[in-house]
Amino acid sequence: MSHRKFEHPRCGSLGFLPKKRCRRGRGKIKSFPRDDPSKPCHLTGFIGYKAGSTHILRDVDKPGSKLHKKETCETVTIVECPPMIVVGVVGYVKTPRGLRSLNTVWAEHLSDECKRRFYKNWYKAKKKAFTKYVKKYTDGKKEIEAELAELKKHCSVIRVLAHTQVGEWRTSSSGVDPKRLGLPVLGGSGGLG
Repeated sequence: MSHRKFEHPRCGSLGFLPKKRCRRGRGKIKSFPRDDPSKPCHLTGFIGYKAGSTHILRDVDKPGSKLHKKETCETVTIVECPPMIVVGVVGYVKTPRGLRSLNTVWAEHLSDECKRRFYKNWYKAKKKAFTKYVKKYTDGKKEIEAELAELKKHCSVIRVLAHTQVGEWRTSSSGVDPKRLGLPVLGGSGGLG
């Protein structure tokens, strides 16, 4: 600063640099926890949106602290989690350069709110997505069962494609109102039970 005559501490933390717009609006799961076959089968990820913040009063249980066994006021963030539905399964094969997707098996019935995710302009589109894929289910499901058997045989990691149900969620009284549903790949963990 050329106009400053004396020292001045900097403003703002360097931990938040570079200050720029995020590349993706929704976060990406970089790694999933290790699979534990002894636990029951469950998903290890979920979508949550920050809906706001408030404060709570809680009892502090911290021996040695001045606040031990006293009430304190703390800020909390409210994370709203919309209902989700599974629409597909993705199988990954281990390679020297990491995981590579082998195949994706989609569900027979996909809602319109899921299909419109694959179009840039929904109302002008012919809405033909997955019309040929559904024929695999009408022909006795042999192709689908063969694809699932291939995933079981060759894949080292199997994950789930799930999407948020925006239609149901928007009718609720939440402050968050996303128009476009999220379609993340979620990891699963646990044994077959």
